[in-house]
Amino acid sequence: MTTCVVVKKGAEVAIAADALVTFGDTRLSRAYERNQKVFPVGDGFIALAGTTAHFPVMRTLLAGLGEECRLGSRDDVFRTFLKVHEKLKTDYFVNTKEDDDDPYESSQIVCLIANPAGIFGVYSYREVFSFDRFWGIGSGRNYALGAMHAVYDRPDLGAGEIARIGVDAGVEFDKSSSGPIEMHTVRLHQEDAAAALADDATDGEPAAGDAATNNDGAP
Repeated sequence: MTTCVVVKKGAEVAIAADALVTFGDTRLSRAYERNQKVFPVGDGFIALAGTTAHFPVMRTLLAGLGEECRLGSRDDVFRTFLKVHEKLKTDYFVNTKEDDDDPYESSQIVCLIANPAGIFGVYSYREVFSFDRFWGIGSGRNYALGAMHAVYDRPDLGAGEIARIGVDAGVEFDKSSSGPIEMHTVRLHQEDAAAALADDATDGEPAAGDAATNNDGAP
C-alpha cells in the first residue's frame, strides 16, 4: 500500500507520498524502479493509493479528457470522476464489483487532489470530499493523520512541512511505506488564499461574547 497526504494551510496546499511498491511480501523500492505516486494534472497534482495498475491508466485517462478534466470544485471533481468511471469501464476494463451489496459500481480508485482550488479526496464510489486542513490515504494514513494533527497548529510550519511530517510518520511505522518522500506545493487562488488566511487568523480565538477561562474553568 502507501502513505499519501494533502494539506491546506494559509495560502498554500501540499501533496506528498512515499515511494514504495509491494507485491505481496516483496518490496520494490526506489532503488530498483522510479516509483511515483504523485503526478501532475492541469495546474495541480493527484496522488493514488491501491494497485499499481491505476497509475498508467489514470495518467493516460485524465490527460485524454483534456478540457473536460475539471477539478476546481467539489462538484467539478464529482462530474469529472463520473466521466472517469465510464472510461474505466469502456476503455480500460475495470472490474466494478467489490462486494455483493455494493450500492453503486466501484471505480476502484482512491486518490487525493491538490490544486489552486484546494484539497480533495475521491473514493471508489465517487464520494468526493473537500478538506479544510489535511487528510491521508493508504495503509500508513492513520500514522500520518496523527502526526499532522499534532503539528498542524504550529505557526512555524507551512503546508509542505506538515505534509512531509505526515508521510514521514507513515514511512517510520507502516510496513508498506518507504522513502524517499515526494512532495509538491501549490498556491491557492487569490480569493481562496485570502479566506484561508482569515480563518487562520481567527483560529483558536474565543467566539464573540465568550469569556476567557483559566485552567480551573472559571471565568
